[in-house]
Amino acid sequence: MARSYQDLLATAREQVPEVQVPDLASRREAGDAPLVIDVREQSEWDEGHIPGAVHIPRSFLESRIAGVARPDQEIVLACASGNRSLLAGTTLRQMGFENVTSLAGGFQRWKQSGQDFDVPRTLTPEQRSRYSRHVLIPEVGEEGQLKLLDSKALLVGAGALGSPAAFYLAAAGVGTLGLVDDDVVDASNLQRQIIHTTDRVGMNKGESARTSIEALNPGVTVNTHQFRVDKSNVLDLIADYDVIIDGTDNFPTRYLMNDAALMARKPLVHASILRFEGHASVFRPYDGPCYRCLFPEPPPPDMAPSCGEAGVLGVLPGVMGGIMATEAIKLLLGIGDTLSGRLLIYDALEMSFTELKIRRDPDCPACGPEARLEFRDYDAWCAGVPAQSSIAVGA
Repeated sequence: MARSYQDLLATAREQVPEVQVPDLASRREAGDAPLVIDVREQSEWDEGHIPGAVHIPRSFLESRIAGVARPDQEIVLACASGNRSLLAGTTLRQMGFENVTSLAGGFQRWKQSGQDFDVPRTLTPEQRSRYSRHVLIPEVGEEGQLKLLDSKALLVGAGALGSPAAFYLAAAGVGTLGLVDDDVVDASNLQRQIIHTTDRVGMNKGESARTSIEALNPGVTVNTHQFRVDKSNVLDLIADYDVIIDGTDNFPTRYLMNDAALMARKPLVHASILRFEGHASVFRPYDGPCYRCLFPEPPPPDMAPSCGEAGVLGVLPGVMGGIMATEAIKLLLGIGDTLSGRLLIYDALEMSFTELKIRRDPDCPACGPEARLEFRDYDAWCAGVPAQSSIAVGA
């Protein structure tokens, strides 16, 4: 015979101890609070919850608990009135979580007793539908998606690398994208610069990209900067952005962006492409190597042909631009291991990835302890420096 709901609750009370609101509140004040997991539904959570609680709806508890708690961790489960949390407690105990209790009276009693509670900012129904696959990921969730919506990413270059990076950042819901490009769309761009279309040949690349982004995700704000970035405007340009994505195709601008990122202490996502090969890394100012630790001196011009001179496989920027977008999202959310301190090399012809460790150079003229960082004439420097050994890598 099936057991009644009351019988299940009675059994749960025998297995799962209950903690009273005053006891939990006093432990929180003393800085000795256990992990609180709220098992209510999304609509209930949105109306208010215990500060610092983690939200896992009861129906997702089994699949998500491993991502937020250890089996030996002290856990207090909370629901509206204290019943669902008791039943959730029996589930966790069956899964091997032994130090589990239930908040007696649930969130209702917590609120009625005058304890503080948070009423979170939430996604709109349209946003929750659009970003539902992000919300399902424990490392992102609704809080992470809201953080992305509040974030600002600057893409220097709306060409081959900027096209896929901008598309994916817009799709992911990064709220503000800045696009820096003074060039116009050319028919020869369309083999790889997927954000542009044939009918926009002759249009500024930033404006063309804005058209595509707004069609994909109208909720993203797109700022176009239709000028060539240089040392007179770069610091003002990057000031309002959280992360810089360097998709440029020349050494003078790469060195400029590196030095400006160091001065402003902004994380810099880098990639470069040529023929069948792509490179990618992340430079976090003073928390890892910078671009000039990797390339202390620019190569001579005849050793560094552009894509216009040497060619590039049309699909290669899609891979590298996707990597750039991924690294930018991780930086904005503060999750995962970025490519800081690593150079990722992709060979499309061999379909292989190689990773090199990059050391921070203690004598780096840009980020070293004795460095006197200042802007220079990057065009002249990159045009006349003799070849030198440039990559400092670890074993």
